[in-house]
Amino acid sequence: MVEAVLIDMFSLPANLLNNIHGLLHNTLEAIEKCSSIHTPFVYVMCCQRQGCERKGEQEFLLPALRGFQSLKRGLEVVCAQTTAAALYTVKQRLDEKDLSIIKVILPTLRKDLMKVYIDHLFTAVYQFEFEDLQVVPDSESLQISEHQHGGQMLPSQDVALIQSEIQMYLESLPSLKGELTILRSSLIPADIFLHGFTTRTGGISYIPTLSSCNLFSSSKRRDPQVVVKENLRRLANAAGFNPEAFHRVKVDHANVVCIVGKTEPDNYDGIVTNQKGVTLAAPGADCIPVLFADPVRRACGAAHSGWKGTLLGVSMATVNAMVSEYGCNMKDILVVLGPSVGPCCYKLPHESAKEFHRIDPKCVRLFDSANPYIDLRRATRILLERGGILPENIQDDSITDQKQNITFCTACHPDKFYSHFRDGTNFGTQIGFISIKD
Repeated sequence: MVEAVLIDMFSLPANLLNNIHGLLHNTLEAIEKCSSIHTPFVYVMCCQRQGCERKGEQEFLLPALRGFQSLKRGLEVVCAQTTAAALYTVKQRLDEKDLSIIKVILPTLRKDLMKVYIDHLFTAVYQFEFEDLQVVPDSESLQISEHQHGGQMLPSQDVALIQSEIQMYLESLPSLKGELTILRSSLIPADIFLHGFTTRTGGISYIPTLSSCNLFSSSKRRDPQVVVKENLRRLANAAGFNPEAFHRVKVDHANVVCIVGKTEPDNYDGIVTNQKGVTLAAPGADCIPVLFADPVRRACGAAHSGWKGTLLGVSMATVNAMVSEYGCNMKDILVVLGPSVGPCCYKLPHESAKEFHRIDPKCVRLFDSANPYIDLRRATRILLERGGILPENIQDDSITDQKQNITFCTACHPDKFYSHFRDGTNFGTQIGFISIKD
């Protein structure tokens, strides 16, 4: 069942402009007749002329809005200077109400353009169906007809213009929840490496569990790739790296490692390089983002270590790749564990907890319970030390000077970090990143 209707009057053909009130009135009338049982939310999207206040635009359309009492509660006129701005505002309204099934009523000529905007600003969470606004020549009355979307492809230059319009609009938006904050470790030498761990502030993602500096887009979440890209651009500007030379691991919760410059695996949880100016990143929303740096051989790496990856030894697999590929010495490699869920909050079923108990009994709390607490960080440290990393070259939550601590519990700090464990399936993601300075 349709949950919302979007009426696109943003760029009407010239022959329809003089009858905009009639078009809107007839469209709303058709919606009202079809929606006697379930009344959807209705958004009218139109162009806001330069110097024209939004209120003035709404008053301009008021005559056509009068009389639709059944739609009135869910009826809103959204005016903006660009389609990107108007559609993004509509998306915010949909997300506020958790609406996903949308009917779009629009002029035929706008259909393929709108499809490109929707592809960029929405994810697979949403479902769209399209209807055409048409004028019957002899009566000039409105006719709405079902249309299966699937028109011809737009020229590439038109797509590029739409992408540029969307990017410019997103760049103009203010940062949410405060300034962008980057946590850095004193263990990694700042004269050789650029690195950090992000928090959730300083981006433009507005959905509560994704707000505001979400750095991962998924077909199952409401944050589109363009928003994540804008968050990354802001992070890159603040941190000083090139977002075009940015490599994020392709999470598989395993122990495969990618070597930058060689054939890229389909999925991998570790990545290493010795190339200057190439930024490596690992996500984390409870799983540990782990950074590796060798100041002697000037090589670095990043790994995503969840409970499965920890047991499979993804951190040591990343270390071993640095040793084999770049001739690194184990005793020179520095390892920093970023914000992640702590043993205070993280539980696993008893069968899985047994595997951590085998690494070291201290990795498990309340072992005899059905769902013991697990210390992923301690397990990671133990495996690294057994592999040859010096204890003093590992930074985690065991650090003596708490002012230097950056391995916070993500679940315990909702104001600073995202947490899958805490927030559920529509969770945001922070990252750890590192590169070798030019």
